[in-house]
Amino acid sequence: MKSVWPVLLLAGLSACEPESKCGPSTGTVVNVVDGDTVDLDDGTRLRLLLVDAPEITLGHDDCYGHEAAAFTAAQLQGQKVKLAYDDAECTDKYGRTLAYITVGTVDVNAELVKRGLACRLYIPPAGDARQDEFETYESEARTDRTGMWGACTSIPCSQ
Repeated sequence: MKSVWPVLLLAGLSACEPESKCGPSTGTVVNVVDGDTVDLDDGTRLRLLLVDAPEITLGHDDCYGHEAAAFTAAQLQGQKVKLAYDDAECTDKYGRTLAYITVGTVDVNAELVKRGLACRLYIPPAGDARQDEFETYESEARTDRTGMWGACTSIPCSQ
């Protein structure tokens, strides 16, 4: 009879490794910078993948920027979150780690776009697998005039 110990030992070792080359599978949000950027307790700055929220930093005060930031803060501030990545591209041009963030059962990236709090931002190859899904969320929010699509005369993040 074969021993199961080598299999158990290997299984235990793989559980200690990160699930992605881009970063850990979980973290705790300690700071919400704006609607699409947060900081983790390990010092990592995350940019929500496929999301472009109206700006409120660096002198900007875009329409619906405060609402987007408030939603992100309400969902994530102080929360332990699950992180998922698109290994095709780990960071953006500013060095922020690109990630999908889930808290509980809420896909925060998707909810921002569905609720009209952000636009879809697709910069290939990051987010390739889900970009059509996010395009649909934005299209539905626009059509239904949800969030900023019904409240703002100018949508700064729309392309």
